[in-house]
Amino acid sequence: MDNDFNLVSEAIDEYVQAHTAPVEPLLEQLDRDTHVNVLCPRMLSGAYQGKLLEMISRMISPEKILEVGTYTGYSAICLAKGLRPGGRLTTIEHNPELEKRIRSYFRKAGLDDRVELLLGEAADLLPRFPAASFDLIFLDADKEAYLSYYPLLKRLLTEGGWLLIDNVLWNGKVADYRAKDKDTCLLRELNDKIQQDPEMDNVMLPVRDGLSLLRKIPACQGNRDFETE
Repeated sequence: MDNDFNLVSEAIDEYVQAHTAPVEPLLEQLDRDTHVNVLCPRMLSGAYQGKLLEMISRMISPEKILEVGTYTGYSAICLAKGLRPGGRLTTIEHNPELEKRIRSYFRKAGLDDRVELLLGEAADLLPRFPAASFDLIFLDADKEAYLSYYPLLKRLLTEGGWLLIDNVLWNGKVADYRAKDKDTCLLRELNDKIQQDPEMDNVMLPVRDGLSLLRKIPACQGNRDFETE
């Protein structure tokens, strides 16, 4: 099972995964390899969330995808399945020790010519991209930097573009206001910032550790309406 966060019961988790399309052998291999040989394997998207990322990407059919936080490449492979013909995915990873493994699995997936791996700190790399460069962005990196990444990623989205943010429930701690650790407080602040952002439409999904799905509202549609009856 890829659900290490226990936001749903084990029985429900097993039932949901049993009624989700099976994982291809390459992703199974990458999952096993990560759990055996890489630190913090719970960071892997895993079968269920990976399939969800793939389905979202296929529905959007983006030309350009940006991923912040490659880890071992599982989510990048899933997202790349939705690229339109000629599309390209750029993924950023700060840990150079993972490069050989990442490139190996991209090559096995036949993605060498469709995926660009950038090694370095996202805070340094993101400002280098031109505005409105990406149709779909997936953020799954260092949680303490999410707040600073958010405006940078908004700038990189095309109008009508989509932003996916992982770990927004933080093992359910964001809803427990007794929890005062740094990461929990920063994620609460981010979630509140998103909720009050008139330029973005949003829905939070209780998938694994929480996944927020945001859409940048095109200027021609105006800002999100916060008026209440």
